[in-house]
Amino acid sequence: MNSTPDFNESELWTVSDTLKQRYGHEVDIEIADAELRLDPHSSTLTSCPVLFWRDDKGTSFVISKLGDRRYRGQFFYRVHQQFGTGIDEFENLAECTVTLLQVQADHAAQQE
Repeated sequence: MNSTPDFNESELWTVSDTLKQRYGHEVDIEIADAELRLDPHSSTLTSCPVLFWRDDKGTSFVISKLGDRRYRGQFFYRVHQQFGTGIDEFENLAECTVTLLQVQADHAAQQE
């Protein structure tokens, strides 16, 4: 099993600052690891660092670092209600974060 480098200080600041701008306050971000299948045609799992947070309405968000300048975002409400952005990978973490937040906001608006 391969391992991906942790989020660096600049990456953590990028996500933290983006969330502060979105919500108007500091957001607690948890750092964890997850085993992900990076290649959909392979069963090989790779240990990847992830950033996790919840918004005030209970939506959970995860950004996975897949490699150097490779990110994936998802949000979920329950285990069986997981959603992605429609983009497999981002090269820019700020773009990944903003797109993730926008896709979730659009999804929530459609549910109302």
